[in-house]
Amino acid sequence: MPRRVDDYRGLTQKSRLRLLHAVQRVPGRRLQELAEEAGMPINTARDHLRILKDEGLIASSPVETGERGRPPHVYSPVQSAEHSPVAQRRVHDAKTRGDILRGLDPQLDHSDALGVEAVHQLDTLYEHLEDAGLEPEIDEDDLTIGLLPCLYEGMLDTDRPIVCSVHARLVRDQLEQVPGPLELRRLHPFIGPKRCELVLGRRGEQAPSSRPGGVDADQSDSELEQYAVRAMRAMHASGGETPPDGTTASGTAPA
Repeated sequence: MPRRVDDYRGLTQKSRLRLLHAVQRVPGRRLQELAEEAGMPINTARDHLRILKDEGLIASSPVETGERGRPPHVYSPVQSAEHSPVAQRRVHDAKTRGDILRGLDPQLDHSDALGVEAVHQLDTLYEHLEDAGLEPEIDEDDLTIGLLPCLYEGMLDTDRPIVCSVHARLVRDQLEQVPGPLELRRLHPFIGPKRCELVLGRRGEQAPSSRPGGVDADQSDSELEQYAVRAMRAMHASGGETPPDGTTASGTAPA
């Protein structure tokens, strides 16, 4: 699929990823607190927050302090499309493009098996991941999404991969922005030299994917980060291939 003009610039710099991670970690904080955690000047943080907001990744709202002057703003992730006109447009456009493609090629239509709402969730998630440069490959039967992680691999050992926790949170947010049954269940970082995998499932049902191992998506940021580092090192130790015995990133066989 050709790139659109609104690819995510906000995810292309380490400093913005650190700032987005700070917003996700503790929503509802002001500019100064976020800048301090991300380790950057306030003016730089302000510019980065504007870009993240312009791309529908975060939202801001004023807080009443009782003091004169313009009220300060606090920043939070966009978990509902109603909180961001940009997110609303992205969701609408993704659903519209998906419906057009399915109309042109009925073999692409999985509505009978998944339901219309789930299909529209996948439309929105696909375009989010595509715009982030992760080249998603969706398996509608297993509800898995293969990703190309190499854009961010070099950041993992230096930034203790905020990358994985940031993207896991974004995936959860994207699925929540569209009414539907699908949710993120597990992550399989670095199952190959150029591949990670997301596992989705329906609420209240077991995920259809049978791939062993991985890390639960509801783990803490630090646990996701540590698992991603171990997975990357295990992949390199095995010569860039998934270990043939199915060992996990921690070096143990899956239960």
